[in-house]
Amino acid sequence: MSRVAETLPSRRGPIMVAGGVFVAFLLSSLVNALIAVLAHALGAPEDFGPLEPSSYVFLTALGVLGGSVGWTLVRRFSPDPERLLRRLVPSVVVLSFVPDFFLFGEGEVTGVVALLLMHVAVAVIAVPTYYRVMPLSSVRATRSPG
Repeated sequence: MSRVAETLPSRRGPIMVAGGVFVAFLLSSLVNALIAVLAHALGAPEDFGPLEPSSYVFLTALGVLGGSVGWTLVRRFSPDPERLLRRLVPSVVVLSFVPDFFLFGEGEVTGVVALLLMHVAVAVIAVPTYYRVMPLSSVRATRSPG
């Protein structure tokens, strides 16, 4: 008998999903705090609002939650979520850079580069977490007849 891989949607419980998203938020916030501290040490203006914890923690929460909602929608409605997300995630991250480019006068190069790194950090942390707690599919081995 041979083994055939069958792709099936996989589901996790809501507590696991919420816990994973929360952990992604916490880790992203910690990394963003480190980026902000380094940016200030490298010369970003001390009064640059987006590098204040109240600003980047709130926006990190919005990004992680928004990403999880988008992930859920793609997972549910796309016939090929893996392919769509391979294109969508980098596109959304690059689009999220746009508002930061208007802050060069206020945040100077160092502050703006720090913000761009924060966007990337959130994506690098959140996407693998989404894969883990909201998998796109799972492979189940089944026996084929004959």
